[in-house]
Amino acid sequence: MADIDTIDSRVVYKNKWLTLREDKIRRKSGSEGIYGVVEKPDFAIILPIEGDTVYLVEQYRYTIKQRQLELPQGAWESHPDADPAQLAAGELKEETGLSAREMIYVGYQYLAYGFCDQGYHIYIAKGLTQGEQQLDCEEEDLRIVTMTLETLKTKIITGEIKDASTCNAVGLAILKGFI
Repeated sequence: MADIDTIDSRVVYKNKWLTLREDKIRRKSGSEGIYGVVEKPDFAIILPIEGDTVYLVEQYRYTIKQRQLELPQGAWESHPDADPAQLAAGELKEETGLSAREMIYVGYQYLAYGFCDQGYHIYIAKGLTQGEQQLDCEEEDLRIVTMTLETLKTKIITGEIKDASTCNAVGLAILKGFI
């Protein structure tokens, strides 16, 4: 017997971005319970850096009713099995207009595996060339913001940047010696 067996599963809600599933489970002890599971396709997050300049985006995040700074990131819901490197390059181009000569793979992390199966691939983009943004309608208020790496670190430390995947991507890139 696995640590937890799924007895039953049903889709509670679904749209083009996510599926919400409720699973009836049985624990090793025999006790039963439920898990609410959010299914979302993996995404890519990109740390574009040229010299000491980092490119971020700022946009309004409806769920928290605030504009926030974060690294460019996104998923292709219509193509969830896309190659992560292509996804990263595509999202970088879409949100910032930047193309990168070099994409360095940093690693893979889960976003919040206590309730969601979504993970993300982290890339560093170097050798940047500026082009035109190709924003989706959901991103119409997105702005590109540049800052030094030291300023980015300070904004993470002080809590001005609160996006967990951005904080994690920068931290992992530093810990692995990429930046």
